[in-house]
Amino acid sequence: MAHNPENLSPLAKAAILLVSVDTEVAARLMASLEQDQVEQVSMEVARLGDVPAGVRQEVLEEFYQRCLASHYIEEGGMEYARTLLERSLSAGDASRVLDDLEQTIYGSPFRFLQKTDPANIAAFVQDEHPQTIALVLSYLPGNIGGHVLENLPARKQVEVARRIATMEQTSPETIREVEQGLSERLSAIMGQNLRKTGGVASVAELLNSVSRATEKSILESIEEENPDLAESIRKQMFTFGDLLLVNDKGIQSLLKEIEPDELALALKTATQEVKDKIFGNMSERAGTNVKEEMEYMGPVRITDVETAQQRIVDIVRRLEEAGELIIEGRGSEEIVE
Repeated sequence: MAHNPENLSPLAKAAILLVSVDTEVAARLMASLEQDQVEQVSMEVARLGDVPAGVRQEVLEEFYQRCLASHYIEEGGMEYARTLLERSLSAGDASRVLDDLEQTIYGSPFRFLQKTDPANIAAFVQDEHPQTIALVLSYLPGNIGGHVLENLPARKQVEVARRIATMEQTSPETIREVEQGLSERLSAIMGQNLRKTGGVASVAELLNSVSRATEKSILESIEEENPDLAESIRKQMFTFGDLLLVNDKGIQSLLKEIEPDELALALKTATQEVKDKIFGNMSERAGTNVKEEMEYMGPVRITDVETAQQRIVDIVRRLEEAGELIIEGRGSEEIVE
């Protein structure tokens, strides 16, 4: 049992709530659940063991705050609830309670699209304004959004990718309005505070899921108008830490093109997993030489380490382009060893 309530899952909190209230109250709460929920919570109760009194108290307090917030929202909406909650809680705690509750009430935006075939989504939204499509894709999981992007007309792909990369904040009212409009139109086919959407990381995740040809076409078109933006996207698409995703044969090809002193510098701030990946593909002697180089070089500037790492990332991109290494999860092509 975690002693910090923040580390507990919602299911664990529900189980703790049930064992912390009167038996009759717990029975009434269970009666309001669906059968599968009853089974899940019951199993969690069986696994609980001893629950520290402090954890019980915090779970009960959180439940009370959520009930209070829900009541305030029904009375006067989100801002009214925020005003009243901030009288008894800090501004940060009030926002956390309301954000969690809003997520429960409204769910993830455009969730109704997640079980739809990406090709059908693309056909459905392709006539929408690029900004609308960008908003939708920024909320879809990367693997789904990437396939949708790939099924859009080429010119629209570039425009949508650019808008996702430069998108910053969208009001929840606008999101719900777009979501409602799309949901109503699609209903015959398929049964807070400002939210941050889009950005470079979002479009990078989408491009990681499309084919290399589509990725290259979109990035080259963006680069013609905004080279800095294109480079920022490329840097987000593959980082030094992503060497873990390169197959062993690819790592071996990569090592042939890197000088030992540059590799030693790049590994200075690498995770142990990345170091293990690299040294696992080197001879014992070569690995020992690099480790000794890392030890003897002493303190180094972080900018020098990042520069060395970026040069290695650039080599990975070149080798992948030439088909000399494979990055797990990139594109939609199946690989047979």
